[in-house]
Amino acid sequence: MRAQLKAFWQARAPLERQVIVALAVVVAAALYLWLLQSASQARLNLSRSVTALREQAGRLDRDAAELQRLRAQPAAAASATDLRGLVAAQAGAAGLSHALLHIEAAGADQVQVAFGAVAFADWLKWVASLQALHVRLDSCRIEAMSTPGLVSVTATLIRSGRQ
Repeated sequence: MRAQLKAFWQARAPLERQVIVALAVVVAAALYLWLLQSASQARLNLSRSVTALREQAGRLDRDAAELQRLRAQPAAAASATDLRGLVAAQAGAAGLSHALLHIEAAGADQVQVAFGAVAFADWLKWVASLQALHVRLDSCRIEAMSTPGLVSVTATLIRSGRQ
């Protein structure tokens, strides 16, 4: 193989040799520049990714610290009479008090609520926030309103830990 390449090279005229060498140099330089440009672009993309990942890590660290702080807090002692107040306060905190038609304690661990026109997604978030406080949905009736996304709800909520 080496001998064939040497014979091929020797068979070329000096001008052809110069053209081949010049083309080889141009191709090598173009390849080198392309590799440099690709590496530079990849480095820039990785730098952006590292910045975004550092921001996410910072958010996760803050969230973890907040979670530990909340877990370290003593659980609020729920009295037998404050379920109605708790449900009303959570409705106010969720911005649903404007749609709350009535709230009635049906016992120490049971509350009945009625909402007029409330956004279904907001109502679901409110029920989820109550579950975090050990208050769960026992029964409910949901009716769609004529306005898309709005519902009227009649529900019974009970305290999970005391049945």
